[in-house]
Amino acid sequence: MSDKPTAVRVYLARVRTALADLPASEIEEILEDVRPHLAELEAELGEGARVEALIERLGSPESYAAELRASGGYPAPAEGATQVLATPAPGLAKPRIALWGLVFSALGLALLAFGATITVNPDVFAGLLLFAPVFVVSLVLLLRGGVEPVLALPEVGWLRTTMAKGREQEDAGRFLRYAGSLKPAWWVLCAIALICFGLVFMLRHRDAVLLLPFLILAAVAALWAGPRVRADRRLLWVAVPISAFVIGGALGGFGAALDLFARGKSYSGPSTYYPSADNYGNDQLTYGGRDVDNVYAFDADGKPLTEVYLYDEEGRPLTLTRYACERSTGGKQKIGEDNRFPRPKIEQGVTDDQGSYNGYNGYRGACRELAGVPFSAAIPKVTVPPATPTPTR
Repeated sequence: MSDKPTAVRVYLARVRTALADLPASEIEEILEDVRPHLAELEAELGEGARVEALIERLGSPESYAAELRASGGYPAPAEGATQVLATPAPGLAKPRIALWGLVFSALGLALLAFGATITVNPDVFAGLLLFAPVFVVSLVLLLRGGVEPVLALPEVGWLRTTMAKGREQEDAGRFLRYAGSLKPAWWVLCAIALICFGLVFMLRHRDAVLLLPFLILAAVAALWAGPRVRADRRLLWVAVPISAFVIGGALGGFGAALDLFARGKSYSGPSTYYPSADNYGNDQLTYGGRDVDNVYAFDADGKPLTEVYLYDEEGRPLTLTRYACERSTGGKQKIGEDNRFPRPKIEQGVTDDQGSYNGYNGYRGACRELAGVPFSAAIPKVTVPPATPTPTR
């Protein structure tokens, strides 16, 4: 038999200490009544269960002892005994910082993953520097003070009680049990999603390749820590941020897919048939080191041409993003890509004849599209010199 105390023995030792002002025979009677229940709970939690798991289900040993005292009709601890036996209650500041540091870090990771998936901009990941100190402080406080003070917080107790009440309800309890049965599959899904995110980011932007090793490491951590969370609640500081990142990235990917589908439906011009300029690695026309947003063509008589399609020397369309005014916001929005020119000129920050009054936003700058050619061009006449006659002999 191992000399290492089990979780039940450790838990009961603290309960015994909290009841130390009662007669020894009554303490033994109380402990004998609750010991079988605790043994069943430990067996349910599995081999190697920790005291933290019992605390999550039953509350701290001190609070459990107080419930046993009240249910048995025993008086509260005598004032003198409390002064001798009781230790000063630990402060709630540090465990509360550890808990809410984890919560805010998880929310921050979810938002960063959502934004990165929508914009595919590596600069978004610089925001990790804002949440990393919060998470580090939370983790240090956890490692120094242990997880028990965190699990004994009132907000954690409220959450535990709410979950217990939910399990008692038929529909909610069925859903919670079903969700619990999916935990192994969830951690596998997290690992796959993290690696897929890394590959997608790497393909979309060269600098994102630096994130791939970290995401692979997070995938391994998910597979290792996820199944062990129930026995060791300290691993929540690994599992919760990973889950939040995956959920935020999944929601961002879903939103990006909907946005792409909506933009594809909003414009049915030539861009339907022409490949995007991104396929050729160039989404801008430049001249003299400056971007060209529009092209105006004239014939030999100086007459503007209203519908011209541009191609390069290999027959590839010179595709640019096409914009239009968004009437509800007064800004411009992307509606597609094509190689048809000229396109309407977009002016923002102007005021229309009605003052651009909006019932919700008040006065605001308007956006308008100006069609036509805003200038005239003098086409130089090219004089062809007469051919030099060939001298005859």
